[in-house]
Amino acid sequence: MTTTITETYGVDPTPTPLALLLLGREADPNSERGVECPGDLPAASDPDLVARARAAKEALGERVFILGHHYQRDEVIEFADVTGDSFKLARDAAARPEAEYIVFCGVHFMAESADILTGDAQQVVLPDLAAGCSMADMATAEQVAECWDVLADAGIADVTVPVSYMNSSADIKAFTGKHGGTICTSSNARRALEWAFEQGQKVLFLPDQHLGRNTAVREMGLSLDDCVLYNPHKPGGGLTAEQLRNAKMILWRGHCSVHGRFSLDSVNDVRERVPGVTVLVHPECKHEVVAAADMVGSTEYIIKALDAAEPGSKWAIGTELNLVRRLAKAHPDKEIVFLDRAVCFCSTMNRIDLPHLVWALESLVEGRVPNVIRVDPETEKYAKAALDRMLALP
Repeated sequence: MTTTITETYGVDPTPTPLALLLLGREADPNSERGVECPGDLPAASDPDLVARARAAKEALGERVFILGHHYQRDEVIEFADVTGDSFKLARDAAARPEAEYIVFCGVHFMAESADILTGDAQQVVLPDLAAGCSMADMATAEQVAECWDVLADAGIADVTVPVSYMNSSADIKAFTGKHGGTICTSSNARRALEWAFEQGQKVLFLPDQHLGRNTAVREMGLSLDDCVLYNPHKPGGGLTAEQLRNAKMILWRGHCSVHGRFSLDSVNDVRERVPGVTVLVHPECKHEVVAAADMVGSTEYIIKALDAAEPGSKWAIGTELNLVRRLAKAHPDKEIVFLDRAVCFCSTMNRIDLPHLVWALESLVEGRVPNVIRVDPETEKYAKAALDRMLALP
């Protein structure tokens, strides 16, 4: 007599969706949105991809404007009309009202910002809807609304000003606008915080704890004790009412999956490997990394610093690897290395590859507008109010 695995161990051997996902044989439909494109997605091995991209872009002419974020692959950047960080690209799109289609080679929150700032007749296309941002996803509208209730219960909501990083969803930007706050970039975070402290006594900084902490402590002279960390997964954020009342900076427990991986060991290790190296990191890195670095600045700051650097100088860069490689290639007279020994791309940004770009452009040529990113009017109204406050900063 034979027995089955189910009878012996009480386990059903039929593959579950989760098991197939872990084995790499299936995709999770709840997280892999947009990976399956309607129609045929060109194969990455197609030798004609570059020619097809050029032909489609040429056929569309001025009707299309392609934006390429600094962290994109070189194969995508090649077809970008402009490159830059998220806010610069959104503003560049707004400055091209004649373009019917804005193809944003970046991630979801960036495309939302472009839709908010561009005209109603323009359509923003994200070549792969699954190109999200783990940091932006760490703060949902429901969680932030609950946080505000916690602040109200502690008696401090009316003296707290929300400041949200550009790397946040349209919903979070709208919350910020509705509650009298502003948006910031990594370049103007200090100005945004100074403005916020002129409006109130405390700041709720969303969603990147490291940029908030580094700006407050390193640039504005606040202490680490002035900062508390709100964890949306714990009751009351894991904080007492007294802790909230004593704090000046209420930091959301969020971070960038790329910049958050750099460590103090990374800094110490590269200094041993490359004598005389200058360590330059992004302010989304952990506080101890920023404190140990020689220079700290936004993506645009990093690019300008290397452009101005002396030939023969040595640099270790703590930011996304696509950009570091591109900078090293652009400056062969300088030694430019990645801060960490491990390879670290922005995995969600890398979802936008040449096959997805070709598919999006050829769809537009055929009269189909794929993967349109559209922010609803109510959300757009308050999100734009927050963005306008940032634009009005001195």
